[in-house]
Amino acid sequence: MPGPGGNAAVTRSTLRQQIADALRDEVLAGRLQPGQEFTVKEIAEQYGVSATPVREALVDLSAQGLLEADQHRGFRVHEYSSTDYRDMIEARSLVTDAMFHSLAATGMKQLDDPGALTALAAVRRRGEEAGRAACAGDLNVLIGYDLRFWRELSGLFGNPYLTDFLHRLRVQSWVCTVQHLSRVDDLKGRLWSGHTEFVDALARRDPDAAHAIITEYNAHSIALIERLAAE
Repeated sequence: MPGPGGNAAVTRSTLRQQIADALRDEVLAGRLQPGQEFTVKEIAEQYGVSATPVREALVDLSAQGLLEADQHRGFRVHEYSSTDYRDMIEARSLVTDAMFHSLAATGMKQLDDPGALTALAAVRRRGEEAGRAACAGDLNVLIGYDLRFWRELSGLFGNPYLTDFLHRLRVQSWVCTVQHLSRVDDLKGRLWSGHTEFVDALARRDPDAAHAIITEYNAHSIALIERLAAE
């Protein structure tokens, strides 16, 4: 049986994660703007909860680089520059390049298991939805499917630390992207939609083609953000 206060601790931990997820989604949707300030008290009142899980959630988001803590004013949404974005892409590339190297070195044996092929088919379905959202210019839907796509895909490598690290980088890069794309009225045709082509390259055991697709994706993304930043 749990000790005294055990259930309260579990409830607080669950609230902490729920609040962190909700605020992260607000930032990703652009409803919390770069530089926007708020306090623990304001967020606690907004969600109708106590201050403790809110403070813990905000500290978590600060550790992830989405918020900045100010001892006297509370918290503010971190504002990313185009240089930050380029650095994020470089960090992401280091991870994905290592993944491609591992695939090539093993002859893509990671995909030999029937369970892996089933999982890859599920990932492709996420990619199809992400591609449709990208073509339609629906940024919020795209972000949701894109994060699921990459999290499930990286999970095929069986390394939870790699999966969590890559997911955190992708969340940060999407936050930066949203901050710049918020100035664009029509996103149709401007967002990358090559998810299924990437999965298909993996399915046919062609890591070189997959690597080329991601290289093109990164170049496209950096060019878009730097162009918007310059404008």
